[in-house]
Amino acid sequence: MLERYNRRKTVAEALGMSFSRVRALRRLAADPIPLRELAERMGADPPYTSVIVDDLVRRGLAERVTNPADRRSKLVHLTEAGRAAAARASAILTTPPDALLDLPAEDIEALDRVVTKLLS
Repeated sequence: MLERYNRRKTVAEALGMSFSRVRALRRLAADPIPLRELAERMGADPPYTSVIVDDLVRRGLAERVTNPADRRSKLVHLTEAGRAAAARASAILTTPPDALLDLPAEDIEALDRVVTKLLS
């Protein structure tokens, strides 16, 4: 049942890349950041993050640019194609499953109460 609603798999297949690359795209969507900061935001080590960024660069989704605040360092920045891919990923990840949308209002209200209790 849960496999049918695996959003990570859905978005990875839709974009033709692993979910770790999707995560990097989404974290870069706001603004360019240094590789080390991207690694921290992803909870990954810098060498692994560098491999991910290299792949995004090869795909034309990201580029490394000189950091205007420190010319010795580089920032990772999304290209237009990268921003479009990040937006597509966000749309997929935030769209509720059809089964949820088909529930009657009273079931959605009950689900909301249960989730609220679980999160409190």
